[in-house]
Amino acid sequence: MFGVKMIPSPQHRPWRVIKSENILKIGPWLSVRQEEVELPNGHRIPTWFVLEYPNWINVIAETKDGELVMVDQYRHGLGVTKYEIVAGVIDEGETPLEAAQRELSEETGFGGGEWELFMTLCPNTSCQNNLSYTFLARGVKRIHPQHEEESEDIRVHVMKKEEVRELLEQGEIIQALHAAPLWKYFAK
Repeated sequence: MFGVKMIPSPQHRPWRVIKSENILKIGPWLSVRQEEVELPNGHRIPTWFVLEYPNWINVIAETKDGELVMVDQYRHGLGVTKYEIVAGVIDEGETPLEAAQRELSEETGFGGGEWELFMTLCPNTSCQNNLSYTFLARGVKRIHPQHEEESEDIRVHVMKKEEVRELLEQGEIIQALHAAPLWKYFAK
């Protein structure tokens, strides 16, 4: 029988922070920290920026019939409308699971089912300080109409797994924090 080879973690070699200053804060959504740092080899970087965001959630929602609940919405950063899984921000005082259940309910009207933490990613380890938690919700069902926020224009789609896989393969799901957990979901 084959055993699982455990790969050791790399040696932790943090940078030393010489100076740190918050230079921008925009509500609860974003702040920017400017730091002067020294690497373990002694090299100094006089200006390094860290983008501070709240933690995020994503939900792969599977209905009792084995279909996936997807959404589409316009994304102004790239100026595109694409298919996505449900996503959102973890509000202060919420657990990641509570935020995931709230976002699925608000954005799609779906809820219930069995939930598990499926994957945790960092959007960009070099300059962001937040994590994105993806949950897998199995056996969800529509429990009420969606309750969009004023800043949202979301359309809900219940799709066959094969359709979502095809969207991935065609490059139609381009949000990296959505594509990565979906690829893992289809790999299992």
